[in-house]
Amino acid sequence: MTNSILFEVCCGSTADALAAYHGGADRVELNSDMFHGGLTPTLGSLRTVKKHAPDLKVMCMVRPREGGFHYSRMEFETMLEDAKLFLENGADGIVFGFLHEDGTVDKERVQAMLEVIGDHESVFHRAIDVTPDWKAAMDALIELGVTRILTSGQKPTVPEGIFTIKEMMEYAAGRIQVLPGAGITPENAQWVRQMTGTTMMHAALSRTIYDRSAMGNPSIYFGGCVYPPEDRYSETAAEDVANFVTCANR
Repeated sequence: MTNSILFEVCCGSTADALAAYHGGADRVELNSDMFHGGLTPTLGSLRTVKKHAPDLKVMCMVRPREGGFHYSRMEFETMLEDAKLFLENGADGIVFGFLHEDGTVDKERVQAMLEVIGDHESVFHRAIDVTPDWKAAMDALIELGVTRILTSGQKPTVPEGIFTIKEMMEYAAGRIQVLPGAGITPENAQWVRQMTGTTMMHAALSRTIYDRSAMGNPSIYFGGCVYPPEDRYSETAAEDVANFVTCANR
């Protein structure tokens, strides 16, 4: 294959985004709280990324909480304000998703977000993977003028949803970009490319990093009922990004 893959790294911090940049990523999706699939990042993280990598394309997630995509009026208002602040501070685009309680696309709220986004890029995230009819969802997003969708083909991972993703790309027919994401690794990236014909990919690449400062009392937990270990966290490494780029472009 002659054309190189545009590689977007899903990042949960400033450090992740800068590692992605130094590893050769074309674009990053900036989030917080990757444990819950990525929530709205801090404004400080965006400003710091742009300070150290001004030419890196940064898409900011706007998702105020985990657990669905049908938001209250105050959550919706907050999302619009977050999007405005991100764009005013250098974000290249906004990643978001609005659904009705029945899982269909909330076109009115999508339109309101698009008015905030203006000429910047807009991404409807994997909320599309829980819609009851992805073709109807895609039609709505195309009609509204969304730049692209992020999808795993309505399955937990891209390898599992590979045939639906291929069908999505054929159905889109260039009217909207289809970005495969979830479960893409250096080992399967070339296969995903061959199976779908995609020219872009989205993946999270992280290693476990240990922080021993919390080891003095291992019986203490700071959140949730899952009780994850408090002495470690995940972080992206530049060499892992570089390896992915190499594998995807073989």
